[in-house]
Amino acid sequence: MPEGPEIRRAADKIAAVLENEVIEDLFLGLGRLKKFRRTLMGTRVRSIETRGKALLTHFNTDWTLYSHNQLYGVWHVVDRGQYPTTKRTLRVALHTARHSALLYSASDIWVLTNKQLTTHPFLSRIGPDILDTSLTWRALLSRLTDPRFKRRKLATLYLDQQFLAGIGNYLRSEIIHDAGLDPTLRPIDLNRVQLGRLARSTLTISKRSYTSGGITNKAGIAKKLKSQGKSRAAYRFAIFDREGECCYRCGGSVIRSTLNSRRLYSCAQCQTSLFETQSG
Repeated sequence: MPEGPEIRRAADKIAAVLENEVIEDLFLGLGRLKKFRRTLMGTRVRSIETRGKALLTHFNTDWTLYSHNQLYGVWHVVDRGQYPTTKRTLRVALHTARHSALLYSASDIWVLTNKQLTTHPFLSRIGPDILDTSLTWRALLSRLTDPRFKRRKLATLYLDQQFLAGIGNYLRSEIIHDAGLDPTLRPIDLNRVQLGRLARSTLTISKRSYTSGGITNKAGIAKKLKSQGKSRAAYRFAIFDREGECCYRCGGSVIRSTLNSRRLYSCAQCQTSLFETQSG
């Protein structure tokens, strides 16, 4: 499933062709949405926003198109009249004079009023967007010590969209590893220095993934591996999907575990255990 950085990069591409443009034609493939075709026809796109893994297309009226890619949804931005070769099902097509934004395969799509946005089951319960430019490490520190979250294992907490919106499986492993912490620890187990490091790693890794197009490994390491002819898959991550390989930081072995059927990767050597945390 695409995570926050991928959704934000898709939103950037959509915004480049839709923002401030008039919707000259559109297609809504789900039966319950077809009635909104006339409502949205001729409107102007005011802005494209992401909230975690949800993408919001705001029009210059009281309406917003909400979409969540889920597992299989994907957006394409093309010149108008040009459609990608795919076996996927077209769900949404927004056409301006020159371009089209096309959403395939997703089914969690709604047309909502501004008031309905505030009560939407997903939007009303998620935490801050991990890529919100106003989100600071101190704000994250406050959430980590919040009674709602401080007693939950990091491995579980970092997939909870109520804690932070936009973090998924690969970001979870990469963030916790960058902070040098055992994923079974809870925020309440950590001292102030460790909490601050975790908060900073959360922002750093998420922003790095967004700006680099999905690479969370440190730039120097990724560049070196790339110069050696390594594939993108080999240098993209510091820890995720690298079971049995050496940790780039300490040389220890990368291990894989499973929590609620989701993969989790860590280094047994350099990610601090509970005993080491309490004794340190």
